[in-house]
Amino acid sequence: MPTARWFQLTLSAILMSAALLLIATDRGASREAVTGLLSTSDTVVGQPIVYPGGAPAKVTSAIVTMLPGEETGWHKHEIPMFGYILEGEVTVDYGSKGTRVYRKGDAVMEAIDWPHNGRNTGTVPARILAVFMGADGVPNTVMLPKAPAP
Repeated sequence: MPTARWFQLTLSAILMSAALLLIATDRGASREAVTGLLSTSDTVVGQPIVYPGGAPAKVTSAIVTMLPGEETGWHKHEIPMFGYILEGEVTVDYGSKGTRVYRKGDAVMEAIDWPHNGRNTGTVPARILAVFMGADGVPNTVMLPKAPAP
């Protein structure tokens, strides 16, 4: 094979590979596939989001499943917690701050250090993605012995 022909084929292969790599890289960088869920500086009850200090940061995530009628029990989070309803419906009682209903596709920045009780008020299991933004040694959830006084 003449040198000029070999050079053309090699150069064509390199350019084709580079073009395919650019196309694949460009698709990966596309923001069309990103769906924003929530952007806030406040919790659901209007508190500014404040992170615990004094310990190394720790992020924990979980999917919580609640059967119809099931309740979480009164509890609070001493750290910021982001929730996203994957399926179902959950009604959360925040005592004097009111009650809110969250359904599939809803995102919430949960109340910090505020007692609340969640209940699956739907007819199917509710699934919630919970992301806790805490610190080593700080519990994600603190269960309370009873409902807060009105």
